[in-house]
Amino acid sequence: MHVQEWLETVPAAAVYAVVGLVIGLESLGIPLPGEIVLVSAALLSSQHAGIDPLVLGVCATVGAVVGDSIGYAIGRRGGRPLLARLGRKFPGHFSEGHIAAAERSFEKWGMWAVFFGRFVALLRIFAGPLAGVLRMPYWKFLIANVFGGILWAGGTTAVIYYVGVVAEAWLKRFSWVGLVLAVLIGVTSMLVLKRKAKNAQPVPAAEADLVAAGD
Repeated sequence: MHVQEWLETVPAAAVYAVVGLVIGLESLGIPLPGEIVLVSAALLSSQHAGIDPLVLGVCATVGAVVGDSIGYAIGRRGGRPLLARLGRKFPGHFSEGHIAAAERSFEKWGMWAVFFGRFVALLRIFAGPLAGVLRMPYWKFLIANVFGGILWAGGTTAVIYYVGVVAEAWLKRFSWVGLVLAVLIGVTSMLVLKRKAKNAQPVPAAEADLVAAGD
């Protein structure tokens, strides 16, 4: 079942909780489809009056910030052995190559790696734990984490919501245009066929005899 189809079957409160929880766990360092869940929920909110996009954006932001902060604490406590264990458990996400690439990003960009990492799937998983492992000062991490979380979660929710509203309105107008065109095409086709049928009517017997006599 598609994510949006599943979200449609649960109450609005559960949608908020699922979005916050999945994004929080992803930010903590567990590879989950947080962005897919957020986009699906935001699109659903544009079509479902019971889901408030503002509340949805707040829940997503809180999940992102809290999840990243927990990931930072775990990374700071667990250190590099934690990354090694994660690499054995999730080799597709925490391979040595991925970790090395993330470390280079942190060394080059510092706080900006945390901020912009929110918009990159791989760094979104790494940002919290890796910042803790590399002993980034927490106040720097927190500033980048909060602003990155607000911009990513709130911005994604707003953009997808308004795109959904505009698309739905456009599709409604398109459906009316399509209906009018279908009626016009149907009427035109009926008139053409009626005219062809009239032209193809057989000649009456009396007229046929006169034509034959003349010949």
